[in-house]
Amino acid sequence: MAKKKTISEQDIISFYMDYVLEQNELPKSVYAFAKTNNFEESKFYEYFGSFEGIEKHVFKAFFDNTIKVLHKSEDYQSFDAQNKLLSFYFTFFENLTANRSYVAYALHKYKNSMKGLMLLSELKKSFTHYIDDLDIETLDIKQEQIEKIQRRALQESAWLQLLLTMKFWMDDTSPSFEKTDIFIEKSVNTSFDVLNVVPLKSVIDFGKFIFKEKMNMI
Repeated sequence: MAKKKTISEQDIISFYMDYVLEQNELPKSVYAFAKTNNFEESKFYEYFGSFEGIEKHVFKAFFDNTIKVLHKSEDYQSFDAQNKLLSFYFTFFENLTANRSYVAYALHKYKNSMKGLMLLSELKKSFTHYIDDLDIETLDIKQEQIEKIQRRALQESAWLQLLLTMKFWMDDTSPSFEKTDIFIEKSVNTSFDVLNVVPLKSVIDFGKFIFKEKMNMI
């Protein structure tokens, strides 16, 4: 049988996901994997350097598909940061649910190991960049070093929240993952309540006023 000449990145990802779910193990080699799926081994290396490379990219692909869907929505473009993040969560977890068997396989395989974090490294990079682009309001300290710390803390807390939501979703046995939807809404809304800087800004402004008035009295 002639080898398939046109093989896309998505084709290889699909072949890989089908293989590990059916065999419950990694392919023995790239050569064997390519032969099983009837394409030239060299085609694999046009897109990936190893099977680990595929595993990392799968979760980034879920993210990319989510962003693609969101950007097609006119409503999404008009949302504030909070509602954009809610939309991201609901769409992202729809993608995960459509591929739940693979996600469960991949995350359980590296459970409680450093490889599990590496598996999600490309997803983390894309997600934290997305959080930056949301331009979530933080305190305007006007000190570059403190602003960097604030931005970094926001990125890391948002990433931790996504990981916790994924863990909740993995353990969720409710119909249509209804409990995960509730968890998403409550956790995202609560995080924005915590980040609500308006009352804190008022306190700081008041503190500055008191300080200034006291200095003028000296």
